[in-house]
Amino acid sequence: MEPSDVVVVLTTLPAAADAGPLARTLVDEHLAACVSVSSEMRSVYRWEGSLTEDVERQVVIKTTASRVQDLQARLRNLHPYSVPEFIVLAAADGSNDYLAWVRLSVVA
Repeated sequence: MEPSDVVVVLTTLPAAADAGPLARTLVDEHLAACVSVSSEMRSVYRWEGSLTEDVERQVVIKTTASRVQDLQARLRNLHPYSVPEFIVLAAADGSNDYLAWVRLSVVA
């Protein structure tokens, strides 16, 4: 198994937010090869000292490690939260064809 430069970035959006414009922007600007948006889920977390529950959507962004900094900066500008979730998970391995497609898709 060879290490890959492809990564998956996780963020969340409010369930009521229209994720389409954000997803299209990230793909159009070659910051992401694909953005997948889940159905509604309940998130429970502590925010500013209080226990909070919200209905959100998980957003899964496929990109490369070399695009992560630019993706994070752009997401910070587009995101409605003051502190958006931004977690980067390395793809340890994957289909060679899929990984090649991700790399090709994020080349500006």
